[in-house]
Amino acid sequence: MFANGQTVIQLIEQLAPKHIAMENDKIGLQLGTLQKVVSKVLVALDVTDEVVDEAIALGAELIIAHHAIIYRPLAKLDTSTPAGRLYEKLIKHDIAVYIAHTNLDVADGGINDWMADLLGLPAEGRASLEDVHTDKLFKLVVFVPKTHHEQVLQAIWNAGAGEIGGYSQCSFNIEGVGTFLPGDTAEPFIGEKGKLERVQEIRVETIVPASVHRKVVQAMLKAHPYEEVAYDLYPVDMKGRVFGLGRVGKLPAAVKLRELAERAKAVFEVPALRVVGDLDRDVRKVAVLGGSGARYVRHALFAGADVLVTGDMDYHTAHDAAMAGLSIIDPGHNIEKLMKPRVAEWLRRELQQRKYATEAIASQVETEPFQFL
Repeated sequence: MFANGQTVIQLIEQLAPKHIAMENDKIGLQLGTLQKVVSKVLVALDVTDEVVDEAIALGAELIIAHHAIIYRPLAKLDTSTPAGRLYEKLIKHDIAVYIAHTNLDVADGGINDWMADLLGLPAEGRASLEDVHTDKLFKLVVFVPKTHHEQVLQAIWNAGAGEIGGYSQCSFNIEGVGTFLPGDTAEPFIGEKGKLERVQEIRVETIVPASVHRKVVQAMLKAHPYEEVAYDLYPVDMKGRVFGLGRVGKLPAAVKLRELAERAKAVFEVPALRVVGDLDRDVRKVAVLGGSGARYVRHALFAGADVLVTGDMDYHTAHDAAMAGLSIIDPGHNIEKLMKPRVAEWLRRELQQRKYATEAIASQVETEPFQFL
């Protein structure tokens, strides 16, 4: 059985939730419909004519890309323009386009973490360069018959409830007596219609992040034996998990700037890159940021980084960084192509676990606009 488009996107949004994207970022469905069966998904960095031709040849009904194809509201759809012809081709072949941009950058296990992994930055001790989103927290209270207490508790924990700081499976449980009177239309799990029932129940309280509260409630309802579940979900004034753009961390040992640049060149698979700073300088604390990172020089300096690895560094900002003592390694914007095989593999695994036959395929089209001579 193939998944429908909405199901595919629900999975992707587990990896890169929309609410953690930067404000006004152009993400989500940009063209087409998700209300259809999807046999193949093409994962791409950019949506170009060549990528669309690849999707057509594969028979893909959905493209999941990192970079948006619509940046500002369209005043008209003129199919004599390059952009217009691209949209026309997508529409004629019924190919939907969904964008995961800064939400994929920010996500735990997203682009910035993948970059940090490739450069050898240990996961422990990593921090963000700029906080983008703080998850709101809810308190979930649910009343469960004693016989199903552990079953419901495990279900909500597995769905993401109960995390406070470095602790997981946090809850508070109080025993008591619940009462209910099943009416004529009820189908009670316990008791009889028209007879007041008293049941030994446990009041379960736990913390639920806003990002997973729907998933937790669904898991709770599925695990709970009652026809009508008594529960409350209300916001609490506590700071939840913080999601941020970029990463900064320390290498296990200092290396020469030249060595780190060569490492970046190899792991990001680029024929050349630009470096600012003394190549024989020792560097250890490294900041990384996928995409254009010129405006994050001061963030890297504030974090105490020795070097910032990012793309699209402009001339004057490079001078400013050098004067401030920050080295720069610029392997280009296109290195974000590393998301293609990783997102495709993640989605493929999630689809297979749910017994869907839908394929997730990493685009093989090279979208680097620059040539190196």
